[in-house]
Amino acid sequence: MKIAVVGATGNVGQRLCAEALSRGHEVTAIARKESDVLGSVKFVKADVLDDDAEKALSGHDAVIYSLRFNGFDFDKAIAAFRASDAPRLLIVGGAASLNAEPGGPALIDTPGFPEEVKTEAEPARQVLNRLKAEGASDWTFLSPSIMIGPGERTGKFRLGKDEVLKDAEGNSRISYEDFAVAMIDEVETPRHRGERFTVGY
Repeated sequence: MKIAVVGATGNVGQRLCAEALSRGHEVTAIARKESDVLGSVKFVKADVLDDDAEKALSGHDAVIYSLRFNGFDFDKAIAAFRASDAPRLLIVGGAASLNAEPGGPALIDTPGFPEEVKTEAEPARQVLNRLKAEGASDWTFLSPSIMIGPGERTGKFRLGKDEVLKDAEGNSRISYEDFAVAMIDEVETPRHRGERFTVGY
């Protein structure tokens, strides 16, 4: 498949490129400036907020946005995707919009949720809510567990929908590497069109 990764130089973006390449896919890294971390990945210099951004996205079977939410015009970025001929958009989301427990409030609405995290978490939730309200099925939003960071690629994890996933010790975590596995799995075999899902150990 031809996969475009926008925000390819970030922690998650790098792993997404590596995972897709390891499976034999043709990967295009799209970013505003090239970086050594991309290695031999095909690079296209572009900004998804530019008026002609759809040109860089067209020709791909799937586009993955691994971008910040705070202070970023995500509506324009989604419009750029929809102006292209790419059929699917997958978004690296946040964990704060997940329910703390089944039927309970979102993490971001629980007492003691860090105010400094809300600056990124609330815009991410708003993007997800807008996508849900549209009713389209050309997108997928993957939320990580509460803790995400460098680690192993085990390929062993659980998938969920709108609730935080926790292990037997009550920890909610996933590695960048296994997050990338779950995302590329979804690219290859779509199971969550027009919805959010989550991944954790």
